[in-house]
Amino acid sequence: MAGPSIYNVPNALTTARFVLAIAVMVLIPAGMYMAAMIVFLIAASTDWMDGYWARKYGQVTKLGRIFDPFVDKIIICGSFIALVEVPDSPVASWMATIVIARELLVTSLRGIIEGAGGDFSASWLGKWKMVLQCAAVVAVLLTYIVTPLPLWLSWTTWVLLWGAIGLTVYSGVDYTLIAARVMQSEAGLEVPADPTVTPATPDSSQAMPSENNPDANEGPSNKNPASPRDDADLRSVSNELPTQ
Repeated sequence: MAGPSIYNVPNALTTARFVLAIAVMVLIPAGMYMAAMIVFLIAASTDWMDGYWARKYGQVTKLGRIFDPFVDKIIICGSFIALVEVPDSPVASWMATIVIARELLVTSLRGIIEGAGGDFSASWLGKWKMVLQCAAVVAVLLTYIVTPLPLWLSWTTWVLLWGAIGLTVYSGVDYTLIAARVMQSEAGLEVPADPTVTPATPDSSQAMPSENNPDANEGPSNKNPASPRDDADLRSVSNELPTQ
């Protein structure tokens, strides 16, 4: 039975979010921070819609399972990369590197475990990590929109940004430990099979002596004894031999 078609509403929503993610990466370097923030909010806030629709109406596809988390990573990683090149940006290059490295690590671990048939679903820690990252991006964009910059917004931006980086590192370590336990437990279940030992079958010609096998006890014997005629022939031959 064929699965659901890839041309469905959830995949269309994911494609639209992908286009919005690209737009954010174009708008931020162009200095259009208000438009970038609005597009980012639309793309980030509609993350749950495609998954909810796919599960409710039975339209989950392999393409959607791969494409949806890929777009999520493009939205976050692309926004952090775009904010690095903005003048006087609070987002440092090492912060963007940590965000990207964590996503690459978790994606690799998930591919290994789920490829082997294991379960490596996203945890609530990972979901809160993304929420905090999105809040940090919005706060940074607001610092370029609101002028003059209020002190509370400046402090809020720093708290959200450093909190997002801290939770990113912590969730990456947590996922790594979970993956290590899963892979170790799976390796423990894979017990190699013992080599099959085939018992040697005794050869009937080399049977051990036993009470039920009298022939084996007696060993090799001549079952056809010489006849009297053969004895006479042997005596005649021996008489013809020369003597000293």
